[in-house]
Amino acid sequence: MVEKETPLDLRNARILVTNDDGIEAPGIKLLERVALGLSDDVWVVAPDRDKTGAGHSVTIRTPIHAREVSPRHFAVEGTPTDCVLLGYKELLGEKKPDLVLSGFNPGHNLAENITYSGTISAAIEGTLLGVRSIAWSLAKTKLGAHARTTVRWETAEHFAPDIIRKAVSIPWPGHVLLNVNIPGVPPEEIKEIRVTRQGRSKFGETIRKDTDPFGEDIYWILEAYRLTENVPSTDIGAVRENAISVCPLSLNLTHEPMVEKLKECLVEG
Repeated sequence: MVEKETPLDLRNARILVTNDDGIEAPGIKLLERVALGLSDDVWVVAPDRDKTGAGHSVTIRTPIHAREVSPRHFAVEGTPTDCVLLGYKELLGEKKPDLVLSGFNPGHNLAENITYSGTISAAIEGTLLGVRSIAWSLAKTKLGAHARTTVRWETAEHFAPDIIRKAVSIPWPGHVLLNVNIPGVPPEEIKEIRVTRQGRSKFGETIRKDTDPFGEDIYWILEAYRLTENVPSTDIGAVRENAISVCPLSLNLTHEPMVEKLKECLVEG
């Protein structure tokens, strides 16, 4: 993974757009419009159906169908990771993408919950392939007593182009992707853009047990989140305060302080 030292010329860039919600999802259509406002060379390679929660899984030992539904638009019978791999290796031809955009996910991807996210994982795969990659999520807004939700797509469309332009104008380490979370409020209610660190929370805290029609136990893992901190410098804190969170994520998962401690007890002890 080589550092991208020079600014990316978006006008001449090839952009690969993907997601985890499926090629017909409104979020990917929005992100494609954003990309087309930056470059004429935009390709869409996305799952043929909803793959939410797929994480960074890849399909092996099973053939993958990829269908061209229209020029430069491919529906893949696989995961978000499969989509980026196939796009990069096969579907886009000889010219490789210069930028991967994944999203827009309707709902946030914050803190440790990013490990489950197909949206994030598509950007991880782009990064592993040496391409600048940005994952995009848009928080939902609750409406009324019954907690109906809406998605403020107009807020995402308003802010995304400028974030992309500025982000690709600086050097990127080869092991880093960006995770962008936009609060679910109208554009005029966004306070600022914050560069954040990953917060702390946990998905799947609530399990519901039920019984199927045949009397067998079944379980539902509910999309409940336990947000354990509200620090303004974190991605959680930013979105809670109506600020856009731009969090750089590193693919080097090594915990360096622990390396030294383990050397002391396992090697030198």
